[in-house]
Amino acid sequence: MNNRTDVLVIGGGATGTGIARDLTLRGVDVTLAERGGLSSGTSGRSHGLLHSGARYAEADGPEARSCLEENRILRDIAGECVRETRGLFVQLADDDPAYFEAKRAACEDVGIPTEVVDGESAREAVPGLAADVERAMWVPDAVVAPSRLVAANAADAREHGARVRTHAPVTSMTVENGQVTAVTLGGDADETIRPSYVVNATGPYAGQIADMAGVSVAMRPTRGVIVSIAYDGLEPVLNRCREPDDGDIVVPHDGEAVLGTTSVQVDDPDDYEQADWEIERTIEECAAMLPSVADSERVRTWWGVRPLYEPDEAARGGRGISRGFHLLEHADEGVENCCSIVGGKLTTYRRMAEATADLVCNRLGVDADCETAERRLPGASDPSRLDEFVRQFDGQGPTDADLVRRE
Repeated sequence: MNNRTDVLVIGGGATGTGIARDLTLRGVDVTLAERGGLSSGTSGRSHGLLHSGARYAEADGPEARSCLEENRILRDIAGECVRETRGLFVQLADDDPAYFEAKRAACEDVGIPTEVVDGESAREAVPGLAADVERAMWVPDAVVAPSRLVAANAADAREHGARVRTHAPVTSMTVENGQVTAVTLGGDADETIRPSYVVNATGPYAGQIADMAGVSVAMRPTRGVIVSIAYDGLEPVLNRCREPDDGDIVVPHDGEAVLGTTSVQVDDPDDYEQADWEIERTIEECAAMLPSVADSERVRTWWGVRPLYEPDEAARGGRGISRGFHLLEHADEGVENCCSIVGGKLTTYRRMAEATADLVCNRLGVDADCETAERRLPGASDPSRLDEFVRQFDGQGPTDADLVRRE
């Protein structure tokens, strides 16, 4: 079967479904293809933090400001995809107080609301917090359920005419006269798409998809372990206030807490070691903030792979520096109707989608503005409807498996 479409979006994570939603709201005909169920890649395998920007404030003010803005937008449009928790950056006795001060000052410069409290006040707010917490800083972090968020974006795209193909891996591309003229989907789709434009939004797989089109996207994917434990009563997200390192975040869920994470470069995002030392180190380091997590029951463990862009990583020099995104056109490599969107993070998916949709509309001659910052997602006020979207798109990732109702 041969199907024509204005835009083929490859990748069914937050960015891909966000792009599909944005484009369909602008009247563009879209087909979205995902090799598994939605959220089966990076989006559904995160720790679920909705960044306030505080984590990046001293390293990258503009990116921190973007996080803050998108945090506020998602609270408005995403409803039950977001849990209002706040966040607490904690300074332990061995942590550098100058780093705490630098982060506080940077948050003020960016416009991130903060409140500094002493250790005793922090322990009153968070029972079980370590005795050697000397001070802490409240920030407007929150928690996002990525399975719901991705499925809601896909549902809105579908409602506005998009065709959403899950379990439809790209098996080949045909490039003729500087254009991608055909993309063959396998799996459940088993069809050939004839797009006017192709968007590669496949995260850590962006290099592999680019290769099919005869272009290059240099990726440096890194794996990170996430451990979910049985833990009642934790309200804020806990962040260790130090240079980013293993085991520096604890994210609250209903009856569970999610501990993260490590950062180890991998060659293949589908085939990599899952090392026990990563689990043990993550738990040990998180227990420095919240000691009882060391003895809590482990509910589930998973790894995610970050879609890091090699040139950016090389220029910035390592872990912990802000994760901005990069929108790459491939016309200078001889393929005029194709772009790739890489890097970024879950919090800024909507902004990534808007930038990509702006580019695509410009190339297609579509004169329409982005509406996604103002329009609420379908089902935003109804968790049961959101969970039904997740089921329809086979979109359950491990991050929020305890939050999304199965039936």
